[in-house]
Amino acid sequence: MMVTHTHGGFGDEIRVGKYRSLFHPEQLVNGKEDAANNYARGHYSVGSGVIDLVLERFRKLAEQCGGLQGFLIFRSFGGGTGSGFTPLLMEQLSLEYGKKTKLEFSVYPSPRIATAVVEPYNSILTTHSTIEHSDCTFMVDNEAIYDICHHKLGLERPSYSSINRLIGQVVSSITASLRFEGPLNVDLIEFQTNLVPYPRIHFPITTFAPIISSDKAYYEQLSTQDLTAACFEFSNQLVKCHPQLGKYMACCLLYRGDVVPKDVNAAIASLKSRTCVQFVDWCPTGFKVGINQKPPSVVPGGDLARLQRAVCMLSNTTAIVEAWARLDHKFDLMYAKKAFLHWYTTEGMEQGEFSEAREDLAALERDYEEAGLSF
Repeated sequence: MMVTHTHGGFGDEIRVGKYRSLFHPEQLVNGKEDAANNYARGHYSVGSGVIDLVLERFRKLAEQCGGLQGFLIFRSFGGGTGSGFTPLLMEQLSLEYGKKTKLEFSVYPSPRIATAVVEPYNSILTTHSTIEHSDCTFMVDNEAIYDICHHKLGLERPSYSSINRLIGQVVSSITASLRFEGPLNVDLIEFQTNLVPYPRIHFPITTFAPIISSDKAYYEQLSTQDLTAACFEFSNQLVKCHPQLGKYMACCLLYRGDVVPKDVNAAIASLKSRTCVQFVDWCPTGFKVGINQKPPSVVPGGDLARLQRAVCMLSNTTAIVEAWARLDHKFDLMYAKKAFLHWYTTEGMEQGEFSEAREDLAALERDYEEAGLSF
């Protein structure tokens, strides 16, 4: 595990924080300058000064692995380091570890909540730069998770800890099969094999169920069928887009705890009979299933209830095109006025990269629309 940022404050927080013992000091790498919410700073000027040190630490970690399967990369699309430095890193990982899987967990810009004015620029530029290097990118957005914490966990003002712990449950479900034995385990490469029908269409939506507060846990008894059905509800999605506006191409259901294959098969059969869950006609099977009998753990004293069973669904659906279209529209509004461009060009970036990136995203929208067409 390694944490990288272009400025020191982020690493210092971890070094003196509650979880400092989880990290080797060498695995907290930071530069001296902030990327300042600027893709160009993270990619060209500031990021280039940190990349060699980061790669050296990556090599050390890789050498210590008994059987390296791949890399899990956590980043935000909207910030300068997450958007600008990550493409640099992923390009180098592709060169040095070409066959290894690269899975991303990306915080996607929310429809209404933004932490930076230039988020649309950074997000479009970084998607264009990494689309060839990432095997699968699991999308979450702060607004969707904030709403889940507010409505399902009863938190009036959710903190970043609450939001991150919910993302942590999803990541834990995805990596459970690497850490525990199970009747139907799923390794990293199986995610991309089953979820990515075409190389560019690799942005699954993430869903988790049940999301229950610790004070309600005693009263809730959810069957495998209830959990599976909950995964197809908009309110359990960790990214804001309406699944009924698109068609599913593939779904990966990762069960944990007291779950047996017979109940899973019955739940999937029941789902397939519902008209509200639509699959593309060129993918008749649609579901990949993982079962791990180790139930999820929770942080003591946290907001989430300890559960006997849970499920995480990763679904590749054409509905995500709604989120891309929303982001592209915000980019177009600013770019039409050439607003804020000087901050990027003064860091060594050419203006032509903006139009190139935007054209690539328009092509991505078309790729999704074509994937949803019937024969």
